[in-house]
Amino acid sequence: AVSLNRHFLTGWENSGTLAQVPLSGGAPREILENVSEADWSPDGKSLAIVHEVGGKNRLEFPIGKVLYETSGWVSQIRVSPQGDRIAFFDHPIRGDNIGSLAVVDLNGKKTVLFERGGTGLAWSPSGKEIWFTSGAALQATSLTGARRVIARVPGGLWVEDISRDGRVLLAHANIRREIVGLAPGETRERNLSWLDWSFPVDLSEDGRLVLFEEQGRRNDAGYAVYSRRTDGSPAVRLGDGDTVALSPDGRWALNILGFRSDSQLALLPVGTGQMRALPRDAIRYQPAGAWLPDGKRVLLAGAEPGHGARLYIRDLEGGKSRPVMPGDIRVTFTSITVSPDGKSATAIGSDGVVSIVSLENGRSHPVPGLAPGELPVQWSEDGRFLYVSRPQGLPARIFRLDIATGERTLWKEITPSDPAGVPGIDPIRLTRDGKSYVYSYRRLLTDLYLVDGLK
Repeated sequence: AVSLNRHFLTGWENSGTLAQVPLSGGAPREILENVSEADWSPDGKSLAIVHEVGGKNRLEFPIGKVLYETSGWVSQIRVSPQGDRIAFFDHPIRGDNIGSLAVVDLNGKKTVLFERGGTGLAWSPSGKEIWFTSGAALQATSLTGARRVIARVPGGLWVEDISRDGRVLLAHANIRREIVGLAPGETRERNLSWLDWSFPVDLSEDGRLVLFEEQGRRNDAGYAVYSRRTDGSPAVRLGDGDTVALSPDGRWALNILGFRSDSQLALLPVGTGQMRALPRDAIRYQPAGAWLPDGKRVLLAGAEPGHGARLYIRDLEGGKSRPVMPGDIRVTFTSITVSPDGKSATAIGSDGVVSIVSLENGRSHPVPGLAPGELPVQWSEDGRFLYVSRPQGLPARIFRLDIATGERTLWKEITPSDPAGVPGIDPIRLTRDGKSYVYSYRRLLTDLYLVDGLK
């Protein structure tokens, strides 16, 4: 089983066309598009897959029989040696690798075995345990959720597979996320990383302050939220949450507290002041959105009971929310941008098409001239252009796209000074005048080991 035309979606997600190719040679036979994961049944006659349909991830086994569906995403599917269960990681936020380790049987009954998930998984040869890696530990869980630690090593681990005779394929990983930025009036970029997983969420309108999360530090309220001046001054810890955007005046950060439980919106002060919790409503907000230019409303992705993810405008003073468009969207961290007049926004539909949406009447149309795989970065000051980039490969090429004609011109190419282990740049945060920016990338360096004697 192979994945053809594999391409980046968002965060940790990739997708492609599922195909089969005989080991004796020949061209692959294409089977199904929009497949992100696949694993063979023990007898080698059928495949379990993760198939995206209508903006949702479906776990199917065999192909066509849906065992589980989510508006989040599913990764690392593994069919048990007996072929009666499938283990997987269940992620509630598109693109974010936070999630739970779960199994589903052939009747669609899902059981969560470990809430905090991990990075890789494989069934033991007996099928009585699932081995998974979390941080620096290789662990095992029974089907009742009883866990034990098998081994610990310095650094990160990723279990790839276990052979029938018990040998384990392990990757020893050094992985981190970095931020680099160009401050106003400067000509040289500066590394603005703080701890080991610095993720830039927003950049102030003057380019002097970056709002970011340290995603390696998480509790029940969310990630650790920081701000840092782009001149390299030390970072300031603001609080916890899944942070979404800076207010136009740079004084507040919009946060989502307890995303996995009750999705409470809150405002964190960037300077002096106290946190303001906003009234709850029936919408489960997701950490993707933007502040509207009037400073009184925010645009957020969220879902109500019985609906998929949609765009909502939330009035911060009155507390009321209204859906912007009737159709569902695909939630990513980088696709929602707002025009300078506050009348339009960009979003990805459930069909994967990036559109410009009217915030006044909900009508939308595809972005003209946008190349496959490209995402919007920012609007120009006059609202005539979109800065766009494809978040895969180096260097990252940023284009200015005329939203009326689709005409495009290359604006800038950016790449890390040391590209070792960097697959691409995502996200990019840019001021409307194009004079300041920050960008981020993952750096992953691994050594692969075949390990004997683990029990």
